[in-house]
Amino acid sequence: MKTTIFTLLLATILFSCKTKPVEVEYTRLTPTEFRERLAKAPVAYLPLGTLEWHGEHLPLGADGLQSAEFFQQLAREAGGIVLPMLFLGPDAKLEKDGKMFYGMDFWYDAGSMKQAPVPSQLAGSAYWTSDSLYLQIVEATLANLARAGFKVVVAHGHGPSTGQFTAHIAEWEAKFGLKLLNCWFDGNTDSTGIMCDHAAMNETSLTQYFYPELVKMKQLPADTSIALRGVAGKDPRHFASPKLGEKIVKANLDRMKKLIETQLKTKAKP
Repeated sequence: MKTTIFTLLLATILFSCKTKPVEVEYTRLTPTEFRERLAKAPVAYLPLGTLEWHGEHLPLGADGLQSAEFFQQLAREAGGIVLPMLFLGPDAKLEKDGKMFYGMDFWYDAGSMKQAPVPSQLAGSAYWTSDSLYLQIVEATLANLARAGFKVVVAHGHGPSTGQFTAHIAEWEAKFGLKLLNCWFDGNTDSTGIMCDHAAMNETSLTQYFYPELVKMKQLPADTSIALRGVAGKDPRHFASPKLGEKIVKANLDRMKKLIETQLKTKAKP
């Protein structure tokens, strides 16, 4: 009995003494903490999220959840501060019979990216904004980040949002005096890159690794001959795993850390 009590006390002490993760979220930092992190690494991370159908098995905020968690891990290794996610973003849109359809409302099954014969509003999607408004939001964000003292901004997430950001990098770097990055790289694939499909092998594996409790694979048809609505890429029922997600994350953390360190050295030169 004494041994059991001692063991429980020891476990309680060890648990209470566990080192808390370094705080990197902008919204949770005090001004003193902000100044300290900014001085060490003036890097801002902007998760480009959505509230969007990602199959029946993934959470509606999957884009922002994946990018924010990846950025938090990256910020703890490379330095910097993680912003709240943007949940509005651009995408293809169709107005028909008084209804608005966008994004995965058009697409049907994994692998083929076959267009649905009849579009339908997928449950939970609520993120669309025009390209022009999205660009205004990002420009305002970059202007504020430059004013706050950041030198490097890394933005990544929802494909069309990341694409629009990337298309304007040269323009915005000149306008705001920032170095702008995303997480794509030459030759990245759904087995090596961050968020390189839609709710299929890549994104499912990443979400399984980051948030296993949020992934509900049992909500997908067990019969793999049944196509998955609004899932684009390799069928997650066959190919996704948290182990693959971990492998992808670790490789990209190393790659992005080196890239950010290089950019900080470049920005530090007179």
